[in-house]
Amino acid sequence: MRIVSICPSNTEIVAYLGQTDMLVGVDNYSDYPDQVKQLPKLGPDLSIDMEKVANLKPDLVLASLSVPGMEKNIEGLKETGLPYIILNANHLYEIADDIRRVGKELHIEKEGNKKADEFLREIEEFRTMAQKIEHKPSLYWEWWPKPIFTPGKSNWLTEISELAGASNVFESESEASVQTDWEEVRKRNPDHICMVWVGVKEDKMNPDLLKKRPGWMEMEAVKNNRIHVLEESLFCRPSPRLLEGLRKLKSVLEKGRQA
Repeated sequence: MRIVSICPSNTEIVAYLGQTDMLVGVDNYSDYPDQVKQLPKLGPDLSIDMEKVANLKPDLVLASLSVPGMEKNIEGLKETGLPYIILNANHLYEIADDIRRVGKELHIEKEGNKKADEFLREIEEFRTMAQKIEHKPSLYWEWWPKPIFTPGKSNWLTEISELAGASNVFESESEASVQTDWEEVRKRNPDHICMVWVGVKEDKMNPDLLKKRPGWMEMEAVKNNRIHVLEESLFCRPSPRLLEGLRKLKSVLEKGRQA
């Protein structure tokens, strides 16, 4: 099969299934695994060049609605008449469902089910370990600095927080993505701040900027120097690589407990 992926998380699901060789084109932000960096790039994930996609003559396009604005891509796929499916997971169990679905579409249903079960089994192992942690620190995840966007209850990062033995300070908000402000974050006073600005590499993020926000020097996370710049690619994409991010987060929090 000839597969096109127009979202990094979809590309990573194909890789998790061991079928990267089927990919013939990807969006500009798909950067994992290294093998996909050599493939034709089809534009940013919010504005895919449908003519380029059509020229690749794909048997299937893996589309997404994981980021607001991706609806434009779906309209383009409909206009070109290309065969596609849409993946749009907010929760970890939905990522497992996506692994099964992609496996079925790629005619490797048995392998897809096996990998999905493996993914869920690893999640349960983390859950068992998290239940043994007595003190559960609070985390503030910053997706975007101005205006501030942060994950709410209906998002995988709230689950990732719990599996790491912590809690998301915005888990009280029902939305998957919450727009808030500096003062509201200050009032919630998290123990840790996790900077994962969507689409921004770690070396472009400056934690010192957060210290200049009104009142933030009084926050526990800032006073205790617990501002963590993390790879957005391991936390902001609904893909199996979230478990790699989870392992990293656990290590960060364990160091915090020992400090």
